Amino acid sequence: ILDAAPVTIGDHVFIGPNCCISTAGHPFDVAQRNAGLEYAKPVTIGNNVWIGMGVQICPGVTIGDNAVIGAGSVVTEDIPAGMLAIGVPCKAVKRVANKPQRRIL
Repeated sequence: ILDAAPVTIGDHVFIGPNCCISTAGHPFDVAQRNAGLEYAKPVTIGNNVWIGMGVQICPGVTIGDNAVIGAGSVVTEDIPAGMLAIGVPCKAVKRVANKPQRRIL
């Protein structure tokens, strides 16, 4: 986690291995970038979110409650609550269904 701005992580969030959450970025303008300028935007992750392995979360992103982010995704925009989101760039593809619970053990 690169936290030049606040990173808020809700309750019961699962984060897989090799994930990166970054609040820091650099200007597109070469002169500003070479002058050492940078910016930071907060990242917010809601409650009950599952973030698969290898996910990259970019500055300024909010992931809503109960969302699932597929492995290897690059999250560049907000993801609404209750959505399965995948890809590069990460896009919401379908609502996470509430199925009857099965006993695992």
